[in-house]
Amino acid sequence: MSLTVHSRDGLRAPASTISLLASCIAFALMPATAFSATQKAEETLVVEGSASNTPDAEDQDYSVKTTTSGTKMLLVPRDIPQSVSIISEQRMQDQKLESLGDVLKNTTGVSENVADSDRSNFYSRGFLIDNYLVDGIPTLFESRWNLGDALTDTAMYQQIEVVRGANGLMTGSGNPSAAVNMVRKHAESREFATNVSAEYGSWNKQRYVADMSTPLTENGNIRGRMVAGYQDNDSWLDRYNQKKKFFYGVLDADLTEATSLSVGYDYQETHVNSPTWGGIPRWYTDGSKTDPDRSYSTAPDWAYNDKESQRTFVTLKQKLGNDWQLTMNGTHTETNLESKQIYLDGLVDKNTGMMVSPYGAFYPYVGGTGYNTGKRKVDALDTFANGSYELFGHQHELMIGTSYTKQNNLYYSSWENVSDTQLGHYNDYNGNFPETNWKPLSLAQEDTVRQKSAYMATRITLADPLHVIVGARYTKYNLHTLTQELEKNNTSPYAGVVFDINDDWSTYASYTSVFKPQTERNEQGNYLTPITGNNYEAGVKSDWMNSRLTSSLAIFRIEQDNLAQSTGMVIPGSNGETAYREADGTVSKGVEFEINGALTDDWQMTFGATRYVAEDSEGKAVNPNLPRTSVKLFTSYRIPTLRELTVGGGVNWQDHVWADVAVPGGTFRSEQGSYALVDLFARYQVTKALSVQANLDNLFDKTYDTNVDSRSIVYGAPRNFSISANYAF
Repeated sequence: MSLTVHSRDGLRAPASTISLLASCIAFALMPATAFSATQKAEETLVVEGSASNTPDAEDQDYSVKTTTSGTKMLLVPRDIPQSVSIISEQRMQDQKLESLGDVLKNTTGVSENVADSDRSNFYSRGFLIDNYLVDGIPTLFESRWNLGDALTDTAMYQQIEVVRGANGLMTGSGNPSAAVNMVRKHAESREFATNVSAEYGSWNKQRYVADMSTPLTENGNIRGRMVAGYQDNDSWLDRYNQKKKFFYGVLDADLTEATSLSVGYDYQETHVNSPTWGGIPRWYTDGSKTDPDRSYSTAPDWAYNDKESQRTFVTLKQKLGNDWQLTMNGTHTETNLESKQIYLDGLVDKNTGMMVSPYGAFYPYVGGTGYNTGKRKVDALDTFANGSYELFGHQHELMIGTSYTKQNNLYYSSWENVSDTQLGHYNDYNGNFPETNWKPLSLAQEDTVRQKSAYMATRITLADPLHVIVGARYTKYNLHTLTQELEKNNTSPYAGVVFDINDDWSTYASYTSVFKPQTERNEQGNYLTPITGNNYEAGVKSDWMNSRLTSSLAIFRIEQDNLAQSTGMVIPGSNGETAYREADGTVSKGVEFEINGALTDDWQMTFGATRYVAEDSEGKAVNPNLPRTSVKLFTSYRIPTLRELTVGGGVNWQDHVWADVAVPGGTFRSEQGSYALVDLFARYQVTKALSVQANLDNLFDKTYDTNVDSRSIVYGAPRNFSISANYAF
């Protein structure tokens, strides 16, 4: 038996462990006479102690005890003066969160806007999430050319971390919505371990994943881990099929006692047959709804959407004495796209069955076909040092670093207009449109974004219960396009204070500025002015049972100027690119609550609720197509009288959303009422190595629209199930 007690700045020891430690100390200090008397009375003295936090129980926790998200300093979530949600590997397994999009849809304070069958954007606190990181290295995702990043498979990741609000200290430029950090799996164990799983589900879904970790030397100082998977599934949409292959491999080496090196590579290939581009026309010309079936698809048999991504990375960690460490991260990522699709947009004439374009004189067509290819390259290097120092009788932490990121976006397209006479009677259309005789590809977009940054932060202990985090990030941002060059320098200050009320509760407040260059353009084709603003947050946090259960309550206020808002029109000569305008005085304010982790050794739960409002200076709602109120719950319970059986489920609820959508001659209002999606799951541990699991999603088969801010309907998934088996050895 081993005992470990961590400091306030690390993990908190549970009461049972402290009690046991006290008993041992008392026994050791017992006077010799007392010991002799006891020995005479009883030859054998047994000291017993039990801890409820058994390893088996903690392995199934939804909570993650420490994270570097937000500050790059290893802290418990309670010591971070911002709202943080961490989705553990166990929760992803229970809830079958098999893609990044699945995770974000089920994360507190995050909402989804779906463009079509393969593309989703995610929002928090009313604004687009555009900062995604892998092991702390950022990639700026661009909303115009969505490469289906939400399809990224989670089998390669240990956990997903979401820091809500502005996160300029970690990412430099970005929306004050959230930063999403994907933490890779590593070969941490020095013993051989393998986990394989197979899954079958609705719409002929098949999924197979193998995860193997092994020492490569006798003493285990060099270790390897490999994750490989394959998935093939149809959809509730007619003619749709998706195939996905992925591979991840990493070598972790302890070069010396002070030096470690990790080198890895990951690859994902996604092939989609008959994907939709946009959704299903929503209205007739008289304003009434078309009311299509959920299985209806506008995609022809020849349409496809293929993506491939590969990433290489290297991480070097060097201990510098005492508790200081230097970390160097480098990565190269390439993402490729090739697709041929058909896009239908407009209103349907109920009498003639012909479609009417919303674009008037701009585009005399009701839709189009597109042949697109694209490549996104990201090269990044991030170097930082962190450790502690002593000043005025207290220990403090310091983190300082630099980073460089270069992202190149290159897209080619061939576009063909589709007129109403070519399409024919809409009621007879079932994807039976012939493939276009494609013209040669032409350059649609080429730009390069460079960000050079220097950053630092320190966590100062002013007194035992009072800690202050102050820092700043200087960013030199450069955007080079075919027609424009934009260069901006910005310093994003960061300040936070955390006060420990007692061993379980603390209160906090934080501030950071907002800086976000924009790639959206106005009707004249010019890029919008960068977003600037401020982000304020305050709240209370708590943790119990050695941080196995955490909670947070936050209030926030975000102020922004120059925020891009859609005009509903297109930029002339841009092949359908939406024109935007700048909105000043935008304010988002609200409250968030989350509780996550182990209520008992057998009961895990995550519960989050968000309420906010977002308006511009004239009191008009900003992005009203996003839910202002949402509640997300998921729980699992291991039956005490039948410990092989775990049952659970959850519900996601959101309130009414709407949008005023531009149509010929005015606007029509699109709405989706409030709704709840209920999920269930059960797992049975057949043997120590083998388990079987069943999941049922959208139990009540709710019909709902995920794309309100559009002339097109994109329905969410109907009721569906999956059955899986998992074997570990």
